[in-house]
Amino acid sequence: MIRLDTRARRVAFLGALYLVQGLPYGFQAKALPLYLRANGVSLEAIGFATALALPWMLKALWAPLVDRFTLPWLGRRRTWILPMQAGMAVTAGVAMFAPLPEQLGLLMGLIFAMNLFAATQDIAVDGWAVDLLGEADLGPANAAQVVGYKVGMLLSGGLLVWGAGQLAQGVSAASHPALIWLSAGDGFRALFGVMAALIVAVFGLVLATPEAPPPPDAAPPETTRDLLRTLWRALRLPGMGLALLFIATYKIGESIIDVMYKPFLVDAGFSTAQLGLWLGTWGMVASLSGSAVGGWLATRTTLLRAVGLAAVLRVLPELGQVWMAASAGPLDGDGPALAEGAVIGITCAEHFFGGLLTTAMFAWMMKQVDRRIGATHYTLLASVEVFGKAPAAWLSGKLAAAVGYTATFAIGAALGVAYLALLWPLGQREAARRR
Repeated sequence: MIRLDTRARRVAFLGALYLVQGLPYGFQAKALPLYLRANGVSLEAIGFATALALPWMLKALWAPLVDRFTLPWLGRRRTWILPMQAGMAVTAGVAMFAPLPEQLGLLMGLIFAMNLFAATQDIAVDGWAVDLLGEADLGPANAAQVVGYKVGMLLSGGLLVWGAGQLAQGVSAASHPALIWLSAGDGFRALFGVMAALIVAVFGLVLATPEAPPPPDAAPPETTRDLLRTLWRALRLPGMGLALLFIATYKIGESIIDVMYKPFLVDAGFSTAQLGLWLGTWGMVASLSGSAVGGWLATRTTLLRAVGLAAVLRVLPELGQVWMAASAGPLDGDGPALAEGAVIGITCAEHFFGGLLTTAMFAWMMKQVDRRIGATHYTLLASVEVFGKAPAAWLSGKLAAAVGYTATFAIGAALGVAYLALLWPLGQREAARRR
């Protein structure tokens, strides 16, 4: 039996849960665009493939069900976490048998299902985090949230993709039949097998961790109607409209750039193996470092100031991506059009400052939550965050096809600068509230 009686244990436990939630999205966001482009899929289709993350945007619709319905012998949060993890593990296991690249549609359907299970689990995990954490824990805990999620993305979108590629290259006709089978589809059978094993391991961790009753100030409303009324009152508080706009817009420019950045580098002549290592591994390590610094920063200043500083710094690598696209010249596929050092440096900087901003923003969001409806309220805020950036990602392919990579990246950077204008009125309102 595992007890969550210290901050370190609570942070580590939450980090493990968020890690498995990052596995499906990491594959979709980091590996899938490279795989699709390498198999001749159009930029428009790659842009629309980001709709596989739709459950993350819509999860607020069923969050009240997760907050209200429970099996007493399992616990309020474990009632949902354990079945969702089982669903993710089974789906990853089925993906091992998908014939690739012939059945890309089947693969994308399975990724959608995994995102649905992970997004539903996320509702319950966020609620459990709100139940467990005090205000002093928000910085470290949200660092664990972001770091855990991104470690999952690092594994499924970087390290496992690289390892799968190495396996596929190293297998010959004389190899063991099991290795030949695992290496099919660029080694993705082995990748999904490892993902399934990781999910099963965390399932065992949750099974061994009893769930304590919520603290008095986090006791849930007695009925779903009371829950929705409490949520409605929270959304009508002064300044909440500005806060929702703040949450919805902080990733729009970054999303436009991020989805097309990977196809841009493929078209610039770099291999998927190189990019899987640089973007999915080194870039993610930089993102993890930024998230850790963001957690530290959230304990040293106000959460809004931490968000503002991170948002300013985030613009710098976006301008670097604009410069890189403008410097690449015609992308004729005759070889890399850019220096490797510039790609790696700008990629790592973008991931670092993006991680810094995400952690600070999530800590600020959690501070706004009514603990009585923690899962539903935080899920709604998180869905607003996803909803704000998703349409920009979906349309990024059409934008790049119409105006080119350089103009697309410039538009994304300009939106990142425009977002900074929201900091002043929000800061004024928070200052007035403290007085």
